[in-house]
Amino acid sequence: MNEEIKFLLDATKESMDGAITHLEKAFMKIRAGKASPAMLSSVMVDYYGSPTPLSQVANVNTPDGRTISVQPWEKNMLQEIEKAIMNANLGFNPMNNGDFVIINVPPLTEERRRELAKQAKAEAEDAKVSIRTARQDANKEIRDLDASEDLQKNAEVDIQELTDKYTKKIDAFLVVKEAEIMKI
Repeated sequence: MNEEIKFLLDATKESMDGAITHLEKAFMKIRAGKASPAMLSSVMVDYYGSPTPLSQVANVNTPDGRTISVQPWEKNMLQEIEKAIMNANLGFNPMNNGDFVIINVPPLTEERRRELAKQAKAEAEDAKVSIRTARQDANKEIRDLDASEDLQKNAEVDIQELTDKYTKKIDAFLVVKEAEIMKI
């Protein structure tokens, strides 16, 4: 196989892997009934003037399936952490007991479960769009290469196979996430 085509296939595969990785991160932020430290992964705390991820200024734990506890490494950060969680607009109401910030995760209603399932579908569709875009870019680059028509056709078939493989992966992730969200 032509060296340029092999490089192009590798780059396309890497781009598609990136779409899958992004989807996995997006799915981690969609809560599915029980408390998880990943729910607070997007929270940025004002740490002496610079925005810092919550995980770098505090220890985030889940003592049980309905509670998240945040223990700051510096006591004076309690109010900042509480404010950052409120500003992140995650729908949580943090409580400060002087040592920890405690968040009670309310159980999901049926309506909220459906909304989260829709959100998961939208994230999966975005990932599929990224994969199709990678396929289009690769096919365009193949047509621009100075290779024989047979090599170009074979490379396009390989790229389509990659696209199908990654689309199936996304569908499988979505089925698992929807089941997780809808499980009471």
